Amino acid sequence: MGFINPTPPPFDVAEWKKKPHLERVKPLAQEWAINGFGTPYAIYLLYIVKLMAFGWFAFVVIGHNTAGLGGMNHWSHWWYQPIVLQKVFLWMVIYEMFGLGSSSMALSFRFIPPFGCILNWARPGTVRLPPWPDKVPLTRGTRRTIFDVALYLGVIGMGIALLISNGDGRHLGYAGHLNRTMLAIMIGLWLALGLRDKVSYLCGRPEVYGIMCVVGLFPAHEFIAAWKIGLLCIWFGAATSKLNKHFGFVVAVMIANTPWQRSKFVKRRLWKHHPDDLRASRNALAAAHTGTIIEYGLPLLLLFTHGNGTVGKIAIIGMIVFHIHITSTFPLAVPLEWNLYMIFGVLFLFGHYHGVPVTHLYSALLIALLLFNGVVLVLAGNIWPKKISFLHSMRYYAGNWATSQWLFRRDGNCEEKFDHTVVKSSPVVARQLAMLYDEDAAEIFLTKALAFRGMHPHGRALFGLYPHAAADGQVEDYIVREGEFLCGAVVGWNFGDGHFHGKQLLEEVQSQCQFKPGELRVITLESQPIQIQRQEYAIYDAADGLIETGYVEVADMMARQPWLGGGEDYDFPVHVTWRATEPATTQRPVVSMA
Repeated sequence: MGFINPTPPPFDVAEWKKKPHLERVKPLAQEWAINGFGTPYAIYLLYIVKLMAFGWFAFVVIGHNTAGLGGMNHWSHWWYQPIVLQKVFLWMVIYEMFGLGSSSMALSFRFIPPFGCILNWARPGTVRLPPWPDKVPLTRGTRRTIFDVALYLGVIGMGIALLISNGDGRHLGYAGHLNRTMLAIMIGLWLALGLRDKVSYLCGRPEVYGIMCVVGLFPAHEFIAAWKIGLLCIWFGAATSKLNKHFGFVVAVMIANTPWQRSKFVKRRLWKHHPDDLRASRNALAAAHTGTIIEYGLPLLLLFTHGNGTVGKIAIIGMIVFHIHITSTFPLAVPLEWNLYMIFGVLFLFGHYHGVPVTHLYSALLIALLLFNGVVLVLAGNIWPKKISFLHSMRYYAGNWATSQWLFRRDGNCEEKFDHTVVKSSPVVARQLAMLYDEDAAEIFLTKALAFRGMHPHGRALFGLYPHAAADGQVEDYIVREGEFLCGAVVGWNFGDGHFHGKQLLEEVQSQCQFKPGELRVITLESQPIQIQRQEYAIYDAADGLIETGYVEVADMMARQPWLGGGEDYDFPVHVTWRATEPATTQRPVVSMA
């Protein structure tokens, strides 16, 4: 890894290009296992500068635009005021919805331009994805109108207005609290925006910052207790989602990509036997279980100690270190600012306000809203993942996310057709990378992204479904792309929610591109329900619609390598429940990838 240039490929590029698809994935997965993505250090430096600017400007804006605070010169006297935390929530919503937060810059495969969001959502004619177009009146259609732009800019505009406003009720504290009427208007616009476009709604992270903003509509004396419950629900929800067989692989992949961890000895111990067996080792599983225990255990200590006493202080320090560690790994999709927000929340709520217990909450309605957001939606999303976004389910690091891969036929220049035809704010990632490097380097980068997917168990299932998706089973006739990257270009934001780039997006793409049968195929893989050890899939043809459904067993994913093995082990068992051209069957057809 260099300061500016990425790690060179560990093979001869000309020979590599001649190999079958999964044989091209194999050396890149082996390379990832000890070197991560190979990101230049300059990219990490840019992210660090961005984080510093994020925190600095937040406090400058809040401190200099709120009567009763006194600016940055007196920050130590006002950082713990309730209105400050309220404005931090707003800052996070604005920052994310503008496009500067998660899923931005190179570690999210955004290069030119380095972010989306406002480039899409402030522009009429771009693609929007309504959540319930057949059920909610006035939400049909998939093109953004002036009304949609107005809703989006209205949320940001009201957020900015509140951010620079003075507090009401200053008799309750020398800075008061946010104006409830303005806050209610902003939340109402945000909800209306969500009915028209689920992507821009979820980008603002309603499950984290939205519910915290809602607390501001209730009496000020309940703020601290309610915010504490909100923070605890985030930790408990995220920990619950990790109770699966996938999370050990997530930790191994994350540590392998950590920029400060350069020891190949340590990284090899993340895998059963590098380079031949890249299943998560006992060391990786132990690290994963330790993280889950920490995310359950330390918040429980905070709940019962309120952050007071020696045990409470240890819990506070432990959670700060926990989030610093996550930030330092620079996980792909880069939810870095979220981790800084959680650190500030720990210090604010359980550090300064350790004397306020969560039992100081009396509004039945507020309690119901907090429990619905932090318990009901989390449990429902883990049990019925196809119904609820993984964000509301708080399954950020679960490892069994819904995802998709798009197969473009080579001989029809179908990817180029997609790029030139679909209305979007940026070119496809292959073209962005070609602007920075060359076509060979761009293809290596994109294949390494597929290798990253294969390092997780669900990636093995996607690879095993290629012959089911490709016309006549001829995988080499297609270019395979991550659905996330295409989604980011077309709808403005991705961040790991596979529901953004499934059937709904494909139908919109087809309405613009008019692909012929067999030219574009999409594999969608749903998340694993927490109570069932399998994942459902569906395969679509852009022109013909649904062509196959079925499921794959989690145990079969765990038994295979990121390239599905070697020799005869390329076979992957798939349970087909319906196929457009053949009678439905519940047998286990095994299709060779050799």
